[in-house]
Parts: sequence; C-alpha cells; structure tokens
Amino acid sequence: MHDGTLTRIATDFLRKCCDGRVAEAYEQHVAENFRHHNAWFRGDAAALRAGMADNAAQFPDKSIRIVRTVEGGNEVAVFSHVHHVPGDRGFGVAHFFRFEGDRIAELWDIGQEVPERVVNENGMF
Repeated sequence: MHDGTLTRIATDFLRKCCDGRVAEAYEQHVAENFRHHNAWFRGDAAALRAGMADNAAQFPDKSIRIVRTVEGGNEVAVFSHVHHVPGDRGFGVAHFFRFEGDRIAELWDIGQEVPERVVNENGMF
C-alpha cells in the first residue's frame, strides 16, 4: 500500500510550477539526473525549467485543478485541468512522474485543449 507521499510531491511540483514558483519547485523536488520527454524542449532539467518559467510569466493567472492521481511503486500519474487565463476552456493535461527516492527523476506530459463542444456525454473531466 502506498502512503501518497509521491503523489503529494508530484502535485506540489505542478502547483508551484503553475503559480510561478518554478525555481522553488525544481529545487525542492527534482533529482540531479532529471530528464523529461516534452517534445518542445531539450531533454534536460534546465531547458524544461526555463520553458515552465516563461509560461508562468506569460500566463500569471494560470490555474490548475487536479482531477485524478494514481500512485504505484515509484511512479505517479496526475490528470489535471489547466487554465492559462480565467474563463478559458483550458486543457486536459496528464503528467507521468518517475521518482528516485523522493525526487522526480523523469517526467512525461501530454495535453489536449478542451474543445468548444465536447461530444462525449461523460465530459473530459
């Protein structure tokens, strides 16, 4: 049974990155050997950190609502609803974390813009 510690770290990391505390999030939670798989940035921590900081500066009112988390072994999945500006439809975003101890060692993320008209009667969230 998992105690949720890694989930708390993953969600704290995302919340801090979302509200502009990117440097703090990386200092507290990212492993020295961190790598990621976001196709828009080089695979090292510095590149993603800079991209996240730029995004936070561009969208200072960005918000995140954690919808669902799953923790197993040394991995955590987080599904969230992210709004860049208040009132926009936002994005559904899935982050997948791999931990080494209590530090984030690897990160994958995918996102989908919420369409104007959602056909699925269950909605995206």
